[in-house]
Amino acid sequence: MSLFGLRGLKILSLSSNNFSGSLQLNKIQQLRNLSNLDLSYNSFSIEYNETNSSLSSFPQIVTLRLASRNLQTFPDFLRNQSKLITLDLSINQIPGEIPSWIWNSTNLLYLNLSYNLLEGPLHNLPSMLTFLDLHSNQLQGQLPTLPTSPTYLDFSRNNFSSAIHDSIGSNLTLAAFLSLSNNQLSGSIPESICNAINLLVLDMSDNLLSGTIPQCFYEMSETLMVLDVRRNRLSGNISDSFSVNCSLQTLNHNGNLFEGVVQKSLGNCKKLDVLNLGNNKIKDAFPCYLKNLSSLHVLILRSNKFYGSIDCGGTNTSWPMLKIVDLASNKYTGRLPRESLSAWKAMMDDAQTQFEHLQYGKIEVMGYYYQDVIKVTNKGLDMKLVKILTLFTSIDLSCNNLDGPIPEELGELKSLLVLNLSHNALTDHIPPFMGNLTQRESLDLSINKLTGEIPMQFEDGLTFLEVLNLSFNQLMGPIPNFRQFTTFSEVSYEANEGLCGYPSNKKCTLGPRSSPLPFQETHLNS
Repeated sequence: MSLFGLRGLKILSLSSNNFSGSLQLNKIQQLRNLSNLDLSYNSFSIEYNETNSSLSSFPQIVTLRLASRNLQTFPDFLRNQSKLITLDLSINQIPGEIPSWIWNSTNLLYLNLSYNLLEGPLHNLPSMLTFLDLHSNQLQGQLPTLPTSPTYLDFSRNNFSSAIHDSIGSNLTLAAFLSLSNNQLSGSIPESICNAINLLVLDMSDNLLSGTIPQCFYEMSETLMVLDVRRNRLSGNISDSFSVNCSLQTLNHNGNLFEGVVQKSLGNCKKLDVLNLGNNKIKDAFPCYLKNLSSLHVLILRSNKFYGSIDCGGTNTSWPMLKIVDLASNKYTGRLPRESLSAWKAMMDDAQTQFEHLQYGKIEVMGYYYQDVIKVTNKGLDMKLVKILTLFTSIDLSCNNLDGPIPEELGELKSLLVLNLSHNALTDHIPPFMGNLTQRESLDLSINKLTGEIPMQFEDGLTFLEVLNLSFNQLMGPIPNFRQFTTFSEVSYEANEGLCGYPSNKKCTLGPRSSPLPFQETHLNS
């Protein structure tokens, strides 16, 4: 508390420590010269009592940051702060409507009220605001009239339910970041948004938007780096107007009603990290002409009407950075692509140690980043990856008409965590080299035409395996009964008439397969 005896103190920054206890915010009345106060991200709580003394007794603060401090009210001394430029009250528990005196602040440039319990409609915003973050509240009604020249706007994860005003783009000429995601916005996307010539991130996902995407959105791809419109009701064809100098890093159209084909001009977007066109009505052959997208980490085309072979042939390297491939629930035929599998170099490194995320790191707008969001099927469950770990690797080719044997190139993908080849027409034995995929956590080969025994190498190699499904094939011989294989239920092996041993009800003539460890006895069953 002796800090508050330093009457000449102008700047007090204690953020991002592990201070505990509590702090009475009223103490700042003693610091008459204080202009910058940052107490964010600690372990102490901040208490504030409405004061009976004059509000003018508080110093005139320029920057106030009280993020993550369990505040339950707007400190009333703020209504008398004529010099306030930066206000961060995010990650608190402030309920109710935003007080009108905040909207009347004439000098306020930076306002972050995200992660609170704020509700009610919004009034006109302070005209001078350049940074506004209101995401993860319970705000509702119409989107407000925007400030005149914002740089960063985040209205996501609220309950806004209006249409987007046709003239919304008139105030976005300087905007770099705009997120309207996870609301209940309806109607069409206004073409005026294309006036945002400096826009780097546009996220309109998880709404009720309909109609087509304005053609000019694709023409903006020379500057736009993230276009996310997933989970709406948008329709029409994907444009063929991607700029020759396309800068897109994320294109996410998942969960809409798009038709037509994947246009070749998309190949201009050589910086793409994430391409997600899943859950639409696209009818096209596999887009081999996108092989030059050497930065691609995530490719999702699931639940469309794609057809033909997924083997592009040739010796050219394709997608060496690929970590997540989801082509499930289409009409692909033919064999698994041997050349492509051998080109997915990023799945071959089994010594990765750095937990990093795919994030749009070049767009640091006042310290904030866009985080890619995708859904994958892992261990039989739909899983949302909000921050896509670069360590996460997955291949899902299920629910197609692929045939032939499982190629040996698959055994080189040693960092692969999830493999789903179910609901196809794959034949021949399960190759022993699949036991080399030691990082594997989920393996689904069910509903194919696989024959032969379950390889012994599975027992020693697949030590991280949590989910296994080999059901509805033509497998035979003893079921492994060592390590984690003793934890899998009969469902993992059902409808394979030739399999025997635990957990099936069929006894093996020569006994169940035993542990490869030394001194392990083998018990014969008559």
